[in-house]
Amino acid sequence: MSTMALIVAAGRGQRTRQDIPKQFINVYDKPILIYTLENFQKHPEIDGIVVVCLDGWQDILRAYSKQYNITKLKTIVNGGNTVQESCRNGVFAMKEFCNDDDVVVIHDGIRPLVDVEVLSDVIATCKKYGNAVTSMPYNEQIFRKKDDISTNEYIVRETLRRVQTPQAYKFSKLIWAYTKAFNEEIGIYGSSYTNTMMVDLGETLYFASGSDRNIKITTTDDIELFKAFLSIKRDSWLK
Repeated sequence: MSTMALIVAAGRGQRTRQDIPKQFINVYDKPILIYTLENFQKHPEIDGIVVVCLDGWQDILRAYSKQYNITKLKTIVNGGNTVQESCRNGVFAMKEFCNDDDVVVIHDGIRPLVDVEVLSDVIATCKKYGNAVTSMPYNEQIFRKKDDISTNEYIVRETLRRVQTPQAYKFSKLIWAYTKAFNEEIGIYGSSYTNTMMVDLGETLYFASGSDRNIKITTTDDIELFKAFLSIKRDSWLK
């Protein structure tokens, strides 16, 4: 059984208001996407990496991958018009590398701080249950809107989980799910992702451990936060 990574990096990053896609913005002279890929390159359980890339940036990604020694990179796949099209393109391209029982870890290319413990747990949970979604509890109170200015109802936060990437699935389940979803137009529009699509298709998902450090780079403020995390030296006395 192999474990492959599918890194989705086909977005245009319009909310950062920069001249280049956010995954290729340099932070301390290294593209954000390369920070992400290095985490998978270094993890001992990851056997190969497939990247879904924004069209026109494939050669640049190949050059960066060679420069930073991302030797596990198997192929680069063209992105689609939506996130789910990009995920589907990546999953179908993995037929060349994956067997039915292989584990595929799907991750956002703009989450560059995923750590070894999170990756290890999502892989282990998937091997045990057939899938895994990185998750964390809510630490804030959540209220449902009554209208634009008021509320009279809250959601018990202990019943909620925040879900991020990485998430992991058996390869055969991904092929089945993306084939059915696109044939029947289930769970592929709007903000849908692999995890929400799986639930729409009737699947039960299993929680793996997450981390507050695993931030998603969406705005320029997130880039500054990423830089801050990189510069932090953890005190030895902290558990």
